[in-house]
Amino acid sequence: MRFHFNAVARLCAVSILASLPVASSHAQQTLDPEIESLIARMTVEEKAGQLTLYSDAIRLSPPDVNPETHERTAKLMLEEIRAGRLTGLFQAVGANVRDIQKVAVEQSRLHIPLIFGADVLHGLRTIFPIPLGEAASFEPELAQRTARAAAIESTASGLHWTYAPMVDIARDQRWGRVAEGAGEDVYLGSLFAAARVRGFQGSSLAMPDSLLATPKHFAAYGAVSGGLEYNTVDISLQSLWETHLPPFKAAFDAGALSTMSSFNEINGVPASADPVLQTQILRDMWHFKGFVVSDYTAVEELVAHGFAADGREAAKLAFLAGVDMSMQSGLYVKYLPELVASGEVPMTRLDASVRRVLAVKKAMGLFKDPYRSMDPKREQRDIGTREIIALARESARRSIVLLRNEKDLLPLPKSGKRIALIGPFAQGQDNLFGPWSMFGDRNRAVDVASGMRAAMADPKLLRVVEGCDIEGPITGGIEAAVSVAHESDIVVLALGESQNMSGEAQSRTQIVIPPAQQALAEAVLATGKPVVVLLRNGRALALEGAVRDANALLVTWFLGSQTGPAIADVLFGDFNPSGRLPVSFPFEAGQQPWFYNHKRTGRPELVGGVQEFKTRYRGTGNAALYPFGHGLSFTSFHYDKLALSAKELAWNGELKVRARITNTGKRDGEEVVQLYLHDRVASLTRPVRELKGFRKLFIPAGASADVEFTLTRADLEFIGADLQRRAEPGEFDVWIAPSSAGGLHDSFTLDR
Repeated sequence: MRFHFNAVARLCAVSILASLPVASSHAQQTLDPEIESLIARMTVEEKAGQLTLYSDAIRLSPPDVNPETHERTAKLMLEEIRAGRLTGLFQAVGANVRDIQKVAVEQSRLHIPLIFGADVLHGLRTIFPIPLGEAASFEPELAQRTARAAAIESTASGLHWTYAPMVDIARDQRWGRVAEGAGEDVYLGSLFAAARVRGFQGSSLAMPDSLLATPKHFAAYGAVSGGLEYNTVDISLQSLWETHLPPFKAAFDAGALSTMSSFNEINGVPASADPVLQTQILRDMWHFKGFVVSDYTAVEELVAHGFAADGREAAKLAFLAGVDMSMQSGLYVKYLPELVASGEVPMTRLDASVRRVLAVKKAMGLFKDPYRSMDPKREQRDIGTREIIALARESARRSIVLLRNEKDLLPLPKSGKRIALIGPFAQGQDNLFGPWSMFGDRNRAVDVASGMRAAMADPKLLRVVEGCDIEGPITGGIEAAVSVAHESDIVVLALGESQNMSGEAQSRTQIVIPPAQQALAEAVLATGKPVVVLLRNGRALALEGAVRDANALLVTWFLGSQTGPAIADVLFGDFNPSGRLPVSFPFEAGQQPWFYNHKRTGRPELVGGVQEFKTRYRGTGNAALYPFGHGLSFTSFHYDKLALSAKELAWNGELKVRARITNTGKRDGEEVVQLYLHDRVASLTRPVRELKGFRKLFIPAGASADVEFTLTRADLEFIGADLQRRAEPGEFDVWIAPSSAGGLHDSFTLDR
C-alpha cells in the first residue's frame, strides 16, 4: 500500500477534528429491504455502473459548457444503459427524455431508473440573477423562492438533480467563479446556502417538483491561490473549519443529500482523494447520509495532479477516500470490478456507495415513478409562468446595488428629458443571463433599452448608441456616442463584463472595465452631461476614472430574463434600491485578495492619513473603495441610540444590542442594518470585524424603527489552535452599521 505523507498527516489530525462540536442530528441510515435485495442481485459491473455518470450524448449537451473529453456516441451510451453500467446522464434537458428512461427500466436486467442532472444555478428557462447578485439582496428567503421556481421549471423539463448551490466562500475577485456563490462572508454565505437547498428540494424529495441539491465544491475551492481556476489551496485547518466548511454544514443541515468534490488540492492532497474531507468529516463527524459525486473528470485529474500514477490508481484513491460517483471519466466502471477482485477495494465499501445512490433515487420517488419529470404537458404548463416571470423581475431589482448618487441624480424622470443609452450592454439579448445559463430562453429575455422604453412616457426620447464593443473599439463609435450625449439631457452608460468573462475558467488578472469601454466612458463624461453607469459584472471590480467618478453608479450584475424591466424600475424610481454588496470593491486590482474581515497586523494602517511603515500598499491604502455591506437608497437613514442591555455578557447568558434607525428622507425605503463584532484579544488573532447578524427593515419616510440583536457566547466562538470551538473571556467591540465600515460602536466584556 502506498502512503502519501500529507494524507497521513491530515489523517492524524482527525483525532483532534473529531472533538469539534459539529455532530449532526442525522440518524444513521437503516437498511432498506428493497435496496438490499437489489444489491444482492447486482453484479460487480452493475454496482460500478450505479457509480458512473456521463454527459448526455443521446440528446446532445449544450456546447462550451465543459471540455470535450471522453465523448461517447449515443449508440454506445444506450448499450451501457441496457447493460446497467450507467447511473444517469447530465447536461441535457427536455421532457422527451422518457425514451431514454424507458431503456433503463424496461430493457436493463434490474430495471434501475436513471437520474438526470444539470447545472441549474440560477434558473433553467427563466433566468434569475447570478447567485452573487442575488446575495446582494441580503434576503435568503428570496433565494429560496427563486431556487423553488428553478426547481419547478427543471423538474418539468426532465431533470431530477442540480449541481448547485455553489457555496464556496470567495475572497479573491480574480476568480471567475465568484459569480456562482454568495460572496466573501461566512455568515451570509451559510444563510444563502441553506436557503437555496430548501428552495431546490422543497418540503420533500418525493414531491414531483423537488430537485436534488448538490452543495459544491467540497471543499475550499474559493481559496485557490491567486484566484486562478483549478489552482492549489494552501490554508490552515483553522481557516478550513472557520471559513470554508460552515456553508456546507448549513446546506447539509438543510437537507442536501448529494455534494460534489472539488477540483483543487488542499495542502497537498486533492480534495477528490482526501479521506479526511470525504469520509472523516463528511460521514464520521457530520453523519452525511447522501452521496458524493466528483466534479467533471476530477477523479481522472488525480493523475495530472501527480497524486495517482494512472487511471486505475486514481479510481482506487478517490473511491476509498469517499467519492461515491465518478462524473464523466468512466474510471469507476472500468476499474472498480478488478479492484474489488484483487481485494484492494472491499466489496462492503462498494456496496455502501451503491446503497447511498439507490437510497437517494428511492427517496426521490424514482423507483415508484421512474418517469417523474417527463410529462410534456407539464413542461408546457410550468415553464415561464406569469408568477415565475414576476419573481424574476422582483429578484432582479432586489439584487441591484446603488453605490453612488451625487446630487440625487436618480431616480430619473419618466418624461421631459432626452436620455442617451450608450454602451455595449445597452441592447440585445446577449450577456443578460450570466454564466451557467445554457438552457435560458433568449426569447423571454428583456434588454435594458426595451425595459427603459416601456417605462418612459415618450420612448422616442431614448436614443441608443453602442459606442464600442465589449473588448474593442468600433470605428466611429466614440464619436457617435459623444454626439448623442451632447444632444441629450442625461446619459446612461451600460458597461462591464460579458458573461463569458465570469464563471468557470474565467479568472482575470485585471478586474477592471475593459480599456475600450473605459475610453468610451472618459469621452462621454467629458461632455459634462450627468452620467449614470450601469455595471454589468460577475465579481467586484476595481473602478477607475470616469466609471468610478460618474454621477450615479448602479451594480446590476447579470440579472437574467427580466434585466430590462428591473433596471428600469430602479432608474425611474418605481423601486427604491435596497441591495448591499456581498463582496468588497477594491481601489485597485492589485489589492486582491481583499475582504472586509481580514486580520489586523502588528502595524495596522492608521485611520486619517497615509503613514509609512504601516500595512498599506505604496500609494494605496488598505481599504475598499466600496466595502462589504455598502449600498445606498433613494432616501437616507440615520442611526442613533445604540444601547446594550448590559456591559457584561455572562458565560451562559445573553446580551441585547439595540439601535434606532430613522428614515430622514422623503421616500419610503428599506435599510439593511448589520451587526458586527471584534474580539480585541484572543489566543489566535481575530478579524477586524465579523458579520453576526442583519435585519432588512422597511421604514416609511420620516418614521423610525428600533432594531435589536441578541448575542450569546456562541456568537463569540472561534476555532482555536487545538481546532476546538471556543470563546474566551475578554473585551469585544460591537457595531450596528450600514456596512462593514463605520457605524455605531460600543463594547462589552464576556465573563466566565
